[in-house]
Parts: sequence; structure tokens; C-alpha cells
Amino acid sequence: MDKIQAFVNTVKVIFSTPVFSAGNATFTIWTLVYLVLLFFLLQTITSRVIKLVVYKVFVKSKVEIGVRLAIGSIIKYAILTIGSIVILQTVGINLSSLTILFGALGVGVGFGLQNITNNFVSGLIILFERPIKVGDRIEVGGVSGDVVRVSMRATTIITNDNISIIVPNSEFISSTVINWSHHDRNIRFNFKVGVSYKEDPEKIKDLLLQVANENPGVQKFPAPDVLFDEYSDSALIFNLRVWTSAYIDKPGVLKSQLYYEIFNRFKEAGVEIPFPQRDVYIKQMPASTA
Repeated sequence: MDKIQAFVNTVKVIFSTPVFSAGNATFTIWTLVYLVLLFFLLQTITSRVIKLVVYKVFVKSKVEIGVRLAIGSIIKYAILTIGSIVILQTVGINLSSLTILFGALGVGVGFGLQNITNNFVSGLIILFERPIKVGDRIEVGGVSGDVVRVSMRATTIITNDNISIIVPNSEFISSTVINWSHHDRNIRFNFKVGVSYKEDPEKIKDLLLQVANENPGVQKFPAPDVLFDEYSDSALIFNLRVWTSAYIDKPGVLKSQLYYEIFNRFKEAGVEIPFPQRDVYIKQMPASTA
């Protein structure tokens, strides 16, 4: 029993040994272990609460997933901030005594962590103003894809090739962003079609509208239409305009489907698809040197 009691006393001494001080508070090994456990518990509880709010409570409403995730992020950081303050005070840390430390950290943030601070503030702006949200189809800095996650530092975009691209939040505030689905996922595409000068424009219009209306990915309302676009050097150019929500992330697939069918319809109807050609006129033959 004496050895066990001695071991217990030794452990108590080790865990009670002061490590460092902050203000009027003295940190021991036990204090550090206590803090780690409390912060781990805070993070676990916060994650469970956010999942409950986003995927259980809000799912019964008509709030879209992007809005739910934005609200969840705001609640998460609010809980973590308040919880951290409470935890620090429970171990006897007077936060007012850390004013000098916070001031030094502020100077460090101002000089050494400018990019991180910029991205953090940009993340807050994105969460509140919501210029982009989860599920949006966007283009920024030459990157095109679907937004799958918006965090405080960066936004994750998935391209059509299933590649994850991490974009700093500041890019969405300081750069031009194309949001294909800001209000809704209905979008209009324009496809150019050229035919020979000998073709009847009304006939071409009817054929193009037939192809568009028979494609399941093209919306019936707003209805597709055809514009007589221009007289080019070798062809009459028509502009087939179609609305879709199914192909917002893969316009090339819809274009290929329509062009395949247009080619077949033109072939069946005997419509000539021209190719660039030039007429060369020789005004005078050079004199023979023979």
C-alpha cells in the first residue's frame, strides 16, 4: 500500500507542477490536460449540434442546402467562440489580463498573417452576403466547377473531371466571379449553325427547332428559338438558343447531342453544310520568258 500511495503522490506532484503562467493564472500539466479535454468535448458537441440543425431541423423547411450550411457555419463559430471563453474562465484565466497578449497577436496578424486574415474576413462576407453558396456552378480565375464546401479560409470546387480545387476566399471578393446559378439553375446556351447560301432560312429554322424540342435536356419553357445571325463569307449563320437546367455543369455534352442530331437532320433533308472557300481571279498572265 505504501508503494501505491507513493506512486499516487508522485503522480499528483507531477500533474501539479507549474508549467507556465498567463496573467494571474498558473498552468499545470493537469490544467493543460483539462483544457485539451474540454476543447475536444466542445468541438465534438458543436459538430453534433450543427449536423442536427443543418440536416434534421432545417431539412423540414424549404431552405436550400447552401443557406442551411451557411447558417450552420455561423452557429458553429459562435458556439466555439463563446465556449472557448467559458472554458478559459473555468480554469481561472482572466481574459482581461491577456489584453497585452491579444494586442501582440493583433500586430502579428496585421503584419505576418495578412493573407489568412483577408481570407477569413472574405469567408465571413461570403457567408453573410452569399454571392456564392454550396451547389452553385461558378467560374473564377479560370476555374469552373460546382461549389461543394465554403469554409472560413477557402472554398472547395469540384470540376467536371472530379478534381477538387481549393480557392482562397479572397479570390471571390477581389476577382470577377461568374455564378451560373446565382438565382436559379436555368441557363440559356447559344449554338451557332452555318448552312449554304442556297438554303431556305425558314426551313433551317424549323429543322433546328425540331431538334431542340426533341432533346430531353432542353426546356420547353422558355421555348427554344432560332435567330438569323449573320451573312458570313461562306455561309448563312443561325443561332440556336436553348434553355436548360440539366446541363448547366456540362454544356459541351448538350452541344454535342444537338450537333449530332442537327447533322443527321440536315443530311436527311439534303441541307448543305458549307466549308470555307475562296475564288481566285487572275487579271493578267505573266509574260513567257521562253
